[in-house]
Amino acid sequence: MAAQFGRRLRKGALTTTVAAVAVAALSASQAPDVTADANGRQTAADNVPTSDTPAEESATGNSPYYTDLPPLNSPSPAPTIGTPVTQGPAEAGIPATVLDAYKKAESALRQSKPGCNLPWQLLAAIGKVESGQARGGRVDANGTTIGRIIGPQLDGNGFALIKDTDNGVYDGNSTYDNAVGPMQFIPSTWAWAGRDGNGDGKEDPNNVYDAALAAGNYLCRFDWDLSTDADLRKAILSYNNSSDYLATVLSWLEHYRKGSHEIPDGTGTLPVGRSDNGTSGSGTNPSSPGTRGPGQSSTSQAPGTPKPNPGKPTGPGKPTTPAEPSPPGTGSPIPNPSDPESPPTTETPTDTVHHLEDAGTTGLTAIAGDTFAKRISTRAETKAGKAVAKVRIRFTVIGDTDATFTGGEKVATVLTDSSGVATAPALVAGEKTGEFKVRASVAGRMVAGLTYQATVTERVADALTRTGEGDLTCTPGGAFADRVQVKATHKGAAADKVAVTATLVKSVLDPTENDKGPYFKDTDGKAVRTLTGLKTDAKGLLELPELYADDTTGTFVLRLTTAGGATLDVRLNVAAAAKPSTEPEA
Repeated sequence: MAAQFGRRLRKGALTTTVAAVAVAALSASQAPDVTADANGRQTAADNVPTSDTPAEESATGNSPYYTDLPPLNSPSPAPTIGTPVTQGPAEAGIPATVLDAYKKAESALRQSKPGCNLPWQLLAAIGKVESGQARGGRVDANGTTIGRIIGPQLDGNGFALIKDTDNGVYDGNSTYDNAVGPMQFIPSTWAWAGRDGNGDGKEDPNNVYDAALAAGNYLCRFDWDLSTDADLRKAILSYNNSSDYLATVLSWLEHYRKGSHEIPDGTGTLPVGRSDNGTSGSGTNPSSPGTRGPGQSSTSQAPGTPKPNPGKPTGPGKPTTPAEPSPPGTGSPIPNPSDPESPPTTETPTDTVHHLEDAGTTGLTAIAGDTFAKRISTRAETKAGKAVAKVRIRFTVIGDTDATFTGGEKVATVLTDSSGVATAPALVAGEKTGEFKVRASVAGRMVAGLTYQATVTERVADALTRTGEGDLTCTPGGAFADRVQVKATHKGAAADKVAVTATLVKSVLDPTENDKGPYFKDTDGKAVRTLTGLKTDAKGLLELPELYADDTTGTFVLRLTTAGGATLDVRLNVAAAAKPSTEPEA
């Protein structure tokens, strides 16, 4: 079935990729900080949102991507110094540092989200489609790209309209957002999805280790199992919502699964076709002049295809001045309200939002480990107080807490409904108790946000019972033969991970810690009569450490208490052993 799918995919691709042209930025990538394409260009038909519909939470903002497909048949490459003996098809070569980043990300996700089953080959497939494996592996020793990789500005001209969210920090554009780095994150997504993959204390979208780990976490942010076809497709479409994109990534995923090998950094083959039919280019790696991918002709543009003339970029985020009229869909200058000849500005729902209002959120309190019963709801309104639909509201968990939204992420973006209300996913309390905040803000617009206070309380039990039977006795100076075992419950159900305090008190009426009688031992073997930090297991059970007795005889009390008011007193008897009788039997 996979082989048939591959044949169908490639057959269809022949008609779509013949007209695909190279990206000008790849031929100019020797210069650092060069914007890949400062103009917006028409994307694939299923990838163009309407002007008033923002691209809903895709990693790339549905930016254009490379459409080159793996070859049907390709001979094994000549051995390269430093590469493994096992070789795969020529297009299966992945630059060493980039490949290492993908595999490290897979390993990290196996630990943090084992149920996701993320394969590194999926990251490689996305990296191939998004940036040609970081422009053929042009990265430094730390994995940072040599020169930034920046996609077209998302100004609504054939792309989603996403106004600046990072003040140009990542993309150099303070008017609109651009996708950035080897995995092409838009700044608003990187703000919450960014990760530190190389342990340098920074989250840099231009670093392949950081970007690969961020992409892995992004693909695993929901309860998806990527070993299943349905969830795999959902995850890929969430990265870039295009059926053509899905088919292209799946083809590379299948290709890398059949075999891959390591090649030196900077020697990877660069793709030439792009989904928006971007400007033509050589498609060669600057460090490998004259190289082309298998099946790629030397002609960069198909016959009959209008030749775009974008002109010379004036800098990141600035409009270009074309030398001649550009073909439809190749972008337009940024509207200037003060210029009567400037094209009219198309106002989006996001532009009309004046403020946010709480939509009836109450009672944000939960016991550690439980799901909050209430969910946060926020309403987007105009200055006149009218509801605004189709606006992305970003909810962010803030503070020293391990609470997350359902799926394990601390950020969630939700589109407002017809009444202007966005309801965040359910919050799940972690094990850290105390207060934290959830911030609601408008994605893509500088509007004052709302802050919600949430509280996580410690786990509780309302009953404690002893599970063992029989008296607990000991001789002076000895050790109790049986250990104390108890079970905690809350409303009749087992109470797991409940903190229990054990204290040897003076009497039932006097809770003061006793200074004689039975005792526990600390790690140094010294006597202690109060233990804290004890917790019940998943079944609500707890077994206390071994008890010892000093030379004092009598009846003593061990008191166990929990949060929630559960209390249990256990009696301990210390008595000398009975002496055998010396009288003769009758």
